[in-house]
Amino acid sequence: MSQSLASVAYLGAAILFILSLGGLSNPESSRRGNLLGMIGMTLAVLATVFGPRVTESGIAWIVIALAVGGSVGIFAARTVRMTQMPELVALMHSLVGLAACLVGFASYVDTSVPFQGAEKTVHEAEIYVGILIGAVTFSGSLIAFGKLSGRIGGKPLLLPARHWLNLVALVVVIGLGRQFLNAPDAHTGLAALVAMTAIALLFGIHMVMAIGGADMPVVISMLNSYSGWAAAATGFMLNNDLLIVTGALVGSSGAILSYIMCAAMNRSFISVIAGGFGSGAPKKATAGGQAEPQREVVAISAQETADLLREAKSVIIVPGYGMAVAQAQHTVNEITQVLRARGVQVRFGIHPVAGRMPGHMNVLLAEAKVPYDIVLEMDEINGDFPDTDLAMVIGANDIVNPSALEDPTSPIAGMPVLEVWKAKTSIVMKRSMASGYAGVDNPLFYKENNRMLFGDAKKMLDEVLAALKG
Repeated sequence: MSQSLASVAYLGAAILFILSLGGLSNPESSRRGNLLGMIGMTLAVLATVFGPRVTESGIAWIVIALAVGGSVGIFAARTVRMTQMPELVALMHSLVGLAACLVGFASYVDTSVPFQGAEKTVHEAEIYVGILIGAVTFSGSLIAFGKLSGRIGGKPLLLPARHWLNLVALVVVIGLGRQFLNAPDAHTGLAALVAMTAIALLFGIHMVMAIGGADMPVVISMLNSYSGWAAAATGFMLNNDLLIVTGALVGSSGAILSYIMCAAMNRSFISVIAGGFGSGAPKKATAGGQAEPQREVVAISAQETADLLREAKSVIIVPGYGMAVAQAQHTVNEITQVLRARGVQVRFGIHPVAGRMPGHMNVLLAEAKVPYDIVLEMDEINGDFPDTDLAMVIGANDIVNPSALEDPTSPIAGMPVLEVWKAKTSIVMKRSMASGYAGVDNPLFYKENNRMLFGDAKKMLDEVLAALKG
């Protein structure tokens, strides 16, 4: 394939990636967006493999790498459950960061293309920045994977003088960069590069360890942005225009998503990076492992829940991570169909940070074939709760916590939440009275118009469905 034909293929792939992002912005067009992205990536890979920069001997190694990577991807797609998607995304981000680091070191030790003067300085600056971003992305994503998968606790690790430690690390990285660019030989430059990489890896670990569990959706989108910039830096190092464009698209879209997530939680991006949200200690636990309630709660059965649903004219369902863990979305859809067949208005209220990653609940509901037109965002549905007969919360906690609006001293004060307590009756489905991922007690449980349906969400919803049909 000639260079001009490869460039045309790259341009086509870039256009397809842009159209893919546009499609992914809406649930109804997300399948088309995914398909366009897949076609674009296939086109990009083929243009690279059969392009003028790859020799015949190199094609064999590329085919082997594609076979190995493709096998891992197929295995992950077939075995990873929807509840594990957040940690899988974090793990994929780490691989992008690792690739940027490896390409950076390979580009530095490669002497086949000599650089001189200003061109050499620019090339080495690209290498330094690319490895810096890649190392932070790699280690930070691994820690995020550990937190999301439960291997590492969600409570933030707040070291004494942590901000000063970060500042010192930044100063050292700048100093090492100066030493790297002015290195008299490759050995000296490589030593500075390795030292900077070690600091960047430690910084990535420290940064994500200091971020509390409640901020994990922001962390996912933030690392998504980092991985994009790492890919763009790799494109500069390899002089690959498509990598630069694709990385910039991913990096900028991740940054915008991070901003949206922060706005949804009434948090600034700097305060998220500074860490600490979710560090509030939960209420003292009892011997049974449940948080000690401040007041009495009213527990109900599945039959009583079905009776309330049957009597309601309008219902809003608020799904959370508990629904994902229980894999209850299909039963929720069946209940929705039964209620709508009876003439009940059923809608879903989705908080921007529900679950463990942006769009987590939307994906689960789409998987269960819940109609898109009844799945509404928080801003679209929040004003309708006062006119709603029944609000049903399935495995959500922090996103329906009245403390965010009513308690200025709460760790989540000011965070926009779904105001389910304004409905005539609310039902919260939980396994226990334990606090949510942010470690904050929820006064909603004790309100007079609230009822608690304890137990596994899938099991209890199956009972509710049976009662409704009966």
